Amino acid sequence: MDLIKEALEFEKEKTTFKTTNERIVASRKTKAFILGLNEIYKENKDPEIMDIMKRLTVIKQKIEKRLKGRPSAA
Repeated sequence: MDLIKEALEFEKEKTTFKTTNERIVASRKTKAFILGLNEIYKENKDPEIMDIMKRLTVIKQKIEKRLKGRPSAA
């Protein structure tokens, strides 16, 4: 249950990652949370855990979009 608490704390923290390194670390952290929560979800089938995973996925997608940057005009 520590993983759930950590994931909720991460979700409440600041979500403005200014440097590329901060974004990479945050992306890896969210991925680890999602995978860990998925293992717990497989056992319990708790809908609350699924909701946490969905919210973390949205955060991860925003970070990934920012990491990829804008496509260059060719």
